Amino acid sequence: MAHTPATREAGPGPAPSAGRDRAGRVETRGIDQVPDGERHGRPSELFAVWAAPNVSYLSFVVGAALVLLGLPLGEAVAVVLAGNLLWLLTGYVAVSGPSAGTAGSVISRAMYGIRANRAVVALTGWLISSLYLALNWSAASVAALGLPGLVGLPASAAVEAVVVCGIAGVTVLVALFGHATIVRLYPALTVLLTLVFVVVSVLVVLRADWSYAPAEPLGGTAHLAALAAGFTLVASAPLSYANSPDLARYLPRESSPRAVALWTAAGAYLPSVVFTVVGVLAATSLDMTDPQRALEGVMPGWFVPVFALGVVGNMVANNAMTAYSAGLSVQSIGIRLPRAAAVLVVGAVGAGLTLFAVLVFDFLTAVNTMMELVVVVTGPCMGVFAADVLLRRGRYDGRALLDERPGSPYWYRAGINPAGVLATVAGIGAAVLCAGASTWSGPVAEALGGVNLAVPVGVLGGAAAYALLARAFGTLPAAAR
Repeated sequence: MAHTPATREAGPGPAPSAGRDRAGRVETRGIDQVPDGERHGRPSELFAVWAAPNVSYLSFVVGAALVLLGLPLGEAVAVVLAGNLLWLLTGYVAVSGPSAGTAGSVISRAMYGIRANRAVVALTGWLISSLYLALNWSAASVAALGLPGLVGLPASAAVEAVVVCGIAGVTVLVALFGHATIVRLYPALTVLLTLVFVVVSVLVVLRADWSYAPAEPLGGTAHLAALAAGFTLVASAPLSYANSPDLARYLPRESSPRAVALWTAAGAYLPSVVFTVVGVLAATSLDMTDPQRALEGVMPGWFVPVFALGVVGNMVANNAMTAYSAGLSVQSIGIRLPRAAAVLVVGAVGAGLTLFAVLVFDFLTAVNTMMELVVVVTGPCMGVFAADVLLRRGRYDGRALLDERPGSPYWYRAGINPAGVLATVAGIGAAVLCAGASTWSGPVAEALGGVNLAVPVGVLGGAAAYALLARAFGTLPAAAR
């Protein structure tokens, strides 16, 4: 992962204290490059930045889903361990942040070209991010809907809407303050959330059936299909976080790429594994078809609102990061909005989708359906990004990436890098053919008895296609060929 900067900023720049990235102040920098004089921090701070969003209620839900698929206890745990290894890809693409000093949605211009990148970012960095905002806010809202009753408010659609908007408002506020506030806030949030979720975990483990086995064991292709579906559910989370360079771009340019990658991956991997395994154990003795009710059933009454607040805190942490990056994506698309205004737009769209999910749609169905299907897009995109980082040895020229003029280094052919576009389209096409979701299956998955191979085919296929096409089209720097 070693790299040297393609270019360096002229002059030392202002002292970090004079920069625009300070905790407690609204961050005004958008996708513009962070000057060397304003770089600060250590790679180790990325651990808490990624841990807070992943001390997650959704981990309980996903773990329980593995058992509901019919997997025995040992295999469900193995799927959790294997699927979460894809956080290493999230960490790996993060190394481009300190090198380029700009957002991941700008760095991807190296893969797609200035014009084509706008379409890719509109899909992966804005639309899918808005869907994840809705998913997480829905989970927080489901958990928090009992809190108004503690102060005597009756359950109603109006109260639900107020809860959703309140959670969305707090989340957007954190995203508006931005990077430095996130870095300062998330270590404390990680500790508090871990304490709450460890209490829940202990209560679950004490009731777990360690000898659990499915009443009707799966066999043949049905067994393989369940394993593949479970892997897809677990892997969908790390594959959705191609925004990891956004949280690393303020680090000094000389930061160790290995440290950036490993602290990012470890921060997400460890809590994801622990609490997803707890979700698996919960499903051995509890009816996790309604996870909120099941988990609250093992808690003392006084702890239920504490748990609800913990779920809300986790979803705020998760969505603040997502909204922060989605705001940068809006700018990368070419919409001329200040970063704060872009975050507000993203928050409004996500809140609208959340109201629909809470008031109209079934939450658990939403989780499974979205995570099963979204990987056909996020997997190939992550594979292409990781392949580009590997081929360029982590070297990116932030100034050149921000040059949108025809003829600029990343203009390629009419603003399109054919290698990245073709590789991504091919990867998505292959993933669609191999997808085996509960609502839809591709012909390859059908031929294999419903075995969902969208993740390995999409990620590896996209990466391999990009490596071959980038060399064929000559779209990599000479040093990387």
